[in-house]
Amino acid sequence: MIRIRTAAALAASTLLAAGLTSLAPTASATPAAATAPATATTAVSATPHRVLFDNSKGETAGNADWIISTAQPDPLAQNANPTTEKSWTGALSAWGVALQKTGQYSLKTLPAGSAISYGTGAALDLANFDTFVIPEPNIRFSTAEKSALMRFVQNGGGLFLISDHNQSDRNNDGWDSPKIINDLLTNNGVNNNDPFGFSVDLLNISTDNPRAVNDAADPVLHGPFGTVTGSILRAGTTFTLKPADNPSVKGLLYRTGYSGNTGAFFVTSSYGSGRVAIWGDSSPADDGTGQSGNTLFNGWNDPAGTDAALALNATSWLSKA
Repeated sequence: MIRIRTAAALAASTLLAAGLTSLAPTASATPAAATAPATATTAVSATPHRVLFDNSKGETAGNADWIISTAQPDPLAQNANPTTEKSWTGALSAWGVALQKTGQYSLKTLPAGSAISYGTGAALDLANFDTFVIPEPNIRFSTAEKSALMRFVQNGGGLFLISDHNQSDRNNDGWDSPKIINDLLTNNGVNNNDPFGFSVDLLNISTDNPRAVNDAADPVLHGPFGTVTGSILRAGTTFTLKPADNPSVKGLLYRTGYSGNTGAFFVTSSYGSGRVAIWGDSSPADDGTGQSGNTLFNGWNDPAGTDAALALNATSWLSKA
């Protein structure tokens, strides 16, 4: 990849692109942020990092609106030069716009009615992407889809899962995101023995503000989009870590009063040559905008967390940016 800015200018401009005005800047970052729009040149990867957001598993069921844009598969069809979360329609539009504005990412959505595949040659096949984001699935993965997800990660892909609380079945089909994700981890036909080293807790935690662990070297907590200090939890769940099954598993944020292998709210792991991240609630990614008729809340910019930095740094890490 080609990098044509200094590290300070890159950090400042990406923070501005992500809309992270609520993050406390460091002393060295403040002047750079003030001058970045006038002096920085847009950094462009020779090959953009390819990120696919899922909308095939009921991500807009009920009151959910977990899409980056109603234009699918290509959000640029709605607005080719987005500037704010309102440029695209969806409660995850801030996430998508922040990535788009860096010039380093190519974004697509897998539309409703599609099947998740790997190695078929189709345009939206996972083999054509670096990272796949599945924000609170509400439809169970098929046998073929679970195999595709596992092989995608095994062969170097990045998988970003977002769970919600227990009994959050938005489409009333008997499956909610905790059950769907646990089914993927125990019944995928490739490795049914907890391949990523974690399981989803069947909990409904009404509210908390999970805090980040102290790890200055972690690329998700300290990445190109800023420093992560915490997140928000507003009706969500946590994860139990099982390092005996996968020693790479790591809790990055924890529910108040928890540490070690219990109460983890944001977890990373690796499997084969790929990477995995999972978040315990959809509320932190919600930017408060979306399709009419949905009741949405701005968790993305909630001052109780640094949710934008967490989502964007994790996307960068998963994409091996």
